[in-house]
Amino acid sequence: MMGALRKVLLAASLGLLGLAPLAGADTGLVIKLQDAIGPATAEHFLDGLERAQDEGHTLVILELDTPGGLDASMRDMIQGILASPVPVVTWVAPPGARAASAGTYLLYASHVAAMAPGTNLGAATPVAIGGSGGNAGEEGDTSTAMERKSVNDAVAYIRSLAELRGRNVEWAEAAVRGAESLPADEALAAGVIDLVAADEAALLTGIDGRVVSTQAGEVTLNTAGLVLERHEPGWRTSLLAVITNPLVAYGLLIIGLYGLLFEGYNPGAIVPGVVGAICLLIGLYALQVLSVNYAGLALIVLGLLMMIAEFFVPSFGALGLGGLAAFVFGSVMLMESGGPVLGVSTLLLASMATAAGLLMLGTVYLAHRARKRPIASGAEQMVGATGVAAEAFEGEGRIRLYGEDWAATSATPVAAGEHVRVKRVQGLILEVEPIDSSGSMVANRR
Repeated sequence: MMGALRKVLLAASLGLLGLAPLAGADTGLVIKLQDAIGPATAEHFLDGLERAQDEGHTLVILELDTPGGLDASMRDMIQGILASPVPVVTWVAPPGARAASAGTYLLYASHVAAMAPGTNLGAATPVAIGGSGGNAGEEGDTSTAMERKSVNDAVAYIRSLAELRGRNVEWAEAAVRGAESLPADEALAAGVIDLVAADEAALLTGIDGRVVSTQAGEVTLNTAGLVLERHEPGWRTSLLAVITNPLVAYGLLIIGLYGLLFEGYNPGAIVPGVVGAICLLIGLYALQVLSVNYAGLALIVLGLLMMIAEFFVPSFGALGLGGLAAFVFGSVMLMESGGPVLGVSTLLLASMATAAGLLMLGTVYLAHRARKRPIASGAEQMVGATGVAAEAFEGEGRIRLYGEDWAATSATPVAAGEHVRVKRVQGLILEVEPIDSSGSMVANRR
């Protein structure tokens, strides 16, 4: 709808300027992926596919350079490609790039697979995070049953994609079982990819006129003079991409586990528990153990509980600041992640974070001000306090202070009803001195 409106406005603007609309004003959308494949990159790619459909783009070009990534994220992207009515061209570029591991599956799943000179693909054997104990494709290996199951599942998956797109099935299986790799020219000769293109112009020329099968039926690519637009990642996607990098995700998981372990060994330390809980939830999201919606919701709930606990636990701000961080990060995860129903707007996030931050600053200010107040109990409270003499005395007598009678001593004669100030406290006896109505000490009457 928005894409059609933009085209109407563009045509109207050109008409007002006396210019004819561009002939064949078809557009394609370029999505660049230069990182490990994870939840953030998968979400960015799927958002691009949705944008291409909404705005009426005739083609999506995935410019790919990846060392691999998470299996769940890769499968989400492949499901998006297979269900897309808009043809998807995966192009491994620029020269020197690679489509290793998960990138090989994406190439096989795409409607058109292309590579730039000097690139390579393959090494698609699934490996558990933290390393693997062996190669399931070698004779006499000692791989576990779980590893063999994972490899066999990956082989079946990539074979199905190869058969669907009419690409080299045998080499696809070898890339999984034996971690085989190929450079661009050899991949073309082996029937793994469809063409080699050095730049975007060569790519558009090479795929022009090809017929591909999409979810909506067969489509003939008409890419001559195609205008390309870029689908750039926002700040949220860039932030989540760093966190969901497999190495960073694994580190967050370790920090989270050790943080909770240290808190268990030292109950009341607060800081290790706060850091551990936040890192553990983010790490579980980054490894796709938790979906973005569940992880974001869990962080928001954790943040609210921490901020509430700050008022009841002497954590010196650790719970409050940790809760604010968890609340903000959970809200960032939920932003634009569930459509209009579950998405969180930037304005709402900024308002809630500002309100929570001001509440925390107000709490710190009140605590600081309370520390400056004079002591309200004990002997220190009584020094400087003003009482009234219960009787006339010289030396020892009694005064009335805070509604109580106290034994007092004074080096200066004191009249009954005269105001006195406490100079010091010695046990249960107060040393006092008389003061006049203006608050000044009375001079020695002798």
